[in-house]
Amino acid sequence: MQALGRLPLSLKLPLLAAAMMVLVGAVASQQVLRALAQVQDARVQELAQMHVEGLSVALGPLVLRRDVWEVYDTLDRASQGGEGRRMILTAVADDTGRVLAATDPGRVPMDSAIADLAQGAAALEDLSVGGADPVLRLLAPLIYQGRMVGQIVTELDVSDLLTERRRALMLLVLGNAVAIGVLAMAGYAAMRQMLRPVSTLARQMTRTEGKPHPIPAAEIPHGDGELARLARTYNAMVGAVAAKAEAEKRLAERERFVALGRLSSSLAHEINNPLGGLLNAADTIRTFSDRPEVVRQSADLLDRGLRHLRDVTRASLDQNRMDMEHRPLSAEDFADLKLLIQPELSRQAQGMDWSVELPDIPPGLAAGPVRQIALNLLLNASAAAGREGRVGLDAAQRGTGLAIAISDTGAGMPQAALDRLLTDAPLSPGGGVGLRLVRDLTLGLGGRIGHERAGGVTRITVSFPGAPDAEG
Repeated sequence: MQALGRLPLSLKLPLLAAAMMVLVGAVASQQVLRALAQVQDARVQELAQMHVEGLSVALGPLVLRRDVWEVYDTLDRASQGGEGRRMILTAVADDTGRVLAATDPGRVPMDSAIADLAQGAAALEDLSVGGADPVLRLLAPLIYQGRMVGQIVTELDVSDLLTERRRALMLLVLGNAVAIGVLAMAGYAAMRQMLRPVSTLARQMTRTEGKPHPIPAAEIPHGDGELARLARTYNAMVGAVAAKAEAEKRLAERERFVALGRLSSSLAHEINNPLGGLLNAADTIRTFSDRPEVVRQSADLLDRGLRHLRDVTRASLDQNRMDMEHRPLSAEDFADLKLLIQPELSRQAQGMDWSVELPDIPPGLAAGPVRQIALNLLLNASAAAGREGRVGLDAAQRGTGLAIAISDTGAGMPQAALDRLLTDAPLSPGGGVGLRLVRDLTLGLGGRIGHERAGGVTRITVSFPGAPDAEG
């Protein structure tokens, strides 16, 4: 049954049609054979009745007189002509059941009991060719002038009728087999042609290789039938999916470049400010090279400025390093995040609440995804807080897990942004995918995301395995 279920529809339907034709052919053949049997039975009964009636008229007076020789002569002449040749044996008995004469005296002696020959004989109305025996035996009364004067037992040869029935059965079986074979092949070809669009649709849907492919226009049926509409609807769906994927790709690219631009401008601002001081220190050393205390102070300033620039560039490099995803999370990663977000906060004169309490970093958390999640949320919080707002990060160990909370004093997240962060709903046009990236990365690490708005502060909590469950 499972093997039949795996067959293609273009093969199962012709097989089903062939099975139905076999059933119809079997029923029709049975009806034909039954009709043939009825015709043969009626023919034999009619012949036997004519034989018995004819003998009754001819033998009635002779049986009453017990004229044995005349009875035998009449039986012999009756067996010589026409349909009488079907009667291979006829025996006539008197009213006492003793045989007077038979067409085969050697087999049925005179004065023997007719009952011995009549065993298994049928009455005229019960005579039938239905069995496998080629000889039928008939027992009928000999009626003369309205009264029974004796009995007649006749054996009929029906071998030709049985041969005719077997020949009819063979012809029916052969004819049905040929007709079913031809019709099954024609049905297979017709159904395969009609179901070709369905097969094409199934092939296109199962062999996507990463993306769905439309049905070629040459393989779409002509007209406005159901299959043609199905193929066109599928192509429209494929086009919509492709357009959505392309739009999401463009949105992701735009969001990446926007985030990169924001981060680059912040880093440039953070680097440019110390550079002014460093240049002043270098100019001071050049001008007051003869004053050791001034040179020493300027050198210290150069050292602090260069170390700060080194820390900023190192944090930026760590953020974009390729092997970051495979490195375990450490406390230094949060220090890098603070360096990376500080220029953006300074540019907008924003305050920062920073709390990292991680005596023991939970094992198994990759540094790359966690840094990317936190940095995306911090950049979004800074953009939402506006100028002179406040942004906060609170990272703490909760049990065996980690909880990171990002807060801002902005006006709150719009519903479209919440849908990107908290649900798998399709991205609406015009929105970025940074929040959706946060959701995907968090779910990939087995974490959960929660959102809370209270007292004019928006708080996004990201909980990783082992931390208390966050709503979302």
